[in-house]
Amino acid sequence: MKNLIPVIFIVFFLISCDSSKEKKESISEDREKKDLQVPVFNAGNAYQFVQTQVDFGPRVPGTKPHAETEQYLISQLETFGATVKTQKFEAETYEGEVWDLTNIIASIQPEKKKRILLAAHWDTRKIADKDNERKEEPIDGANDGASGVGVILEIVNAIQNAKNKPNVGIDVIFFDGEDNGEPQGLSARNPSEIWWCLGSQYWSKNKHIPGYSAYYGVLLDMVGASNAQFHKEGYSMKYAPSIVEKVWNTADQIGYGRFFINKQVASITDDHYFVNEIGKIPMIDIIAHDPTSGDFFPDFHHTHNDNMDIISQETLKAVGQTLLQVIYEE
Repeated sequence: MKNLIPVIFIVFFLISCDSSKEKKESISEDREKKDLQVPVFNAGNAYQFVQTQVDFGPRVPGTKPHAETEQYLISQLETFGATVKTQKFEAETYEGEVWDLTNIIASIQPEKKKRILLAAHWDTRKIADKDNERKEEPIDGANDGASGVGVILEIVNAIQNAKNKPNVGIDVIFFDGEDNGEPQGLSARNPSEIWWCLGSQYWSKNKHIPGYSAYYGVLLDMVGASNAQFHKEGYSMKYAPSIVEKVWNTADQIGYGRFFINKQVASITDDHYFVNEIGKIPMIDIIAHDPTSGDFFPDFHHTHNDNMDIISQETLKAVGQTLLQVIYEE
């Protein structure tokens, strides 16, 4: 029995050391998170960025509101201290029209080798094909387009105004020509072509910097409506499941779990698909999904109800603050 006492003491000592080590590591991790000093996402600013875009009018390529919005976005990004360039290109539509389009590309902290790509589309749909009235008129696109742009603008603004900076650089792409593919039920002139997401298709084949890559990307699409729910979209889970889990877990940890739903849903052909498939950058899509709808999307999708009345500062905050937390934890 006497011989067992030293052994028991040693085992107890080792367990105590391991427990103490785990406790110290836990405290260290908590301290690191507290020391991150993640900037506060200003939902009021993001809301105003959405409002300003909508005030220009529908941002249909080739129109005055589209041209005015382009200049506004470039000016706003430059005001935040970002380096901005534009990617001009022509693209054919499903109707055989040739549109002059512009991808707007910006960077902050260009010296950082590790980079995260944030993207949204800035154009709007030229028809309200899901509406019962005024089907041939363009939509405001407050949620479908402007909300993602507004959130990204405020993320850039928050980082640039913060005393402490993240350990990663941020690149932004506002894709053009995303939202004017053929309406449901209409056969495309050339079925072998995908007539949606023209800007991301072009950029993925013609990157603004040859060989450009990023650690990962996040696409924001329809991220501003009241009571929005963001499920784990199929292509995001196929190409970048670890990034999906990182973002959704972060949202839950900081109190936005009711927006980011822990459930996988169908795949959607959105800009992230081409960035993944052609651009070879793992990118996820934070996109509103309505499980009660017969469609993937909420009932205001591609209607005139996609206006400022449905935009919620609470939703903008949930998305923007979550992404700031993710960025600062890299």
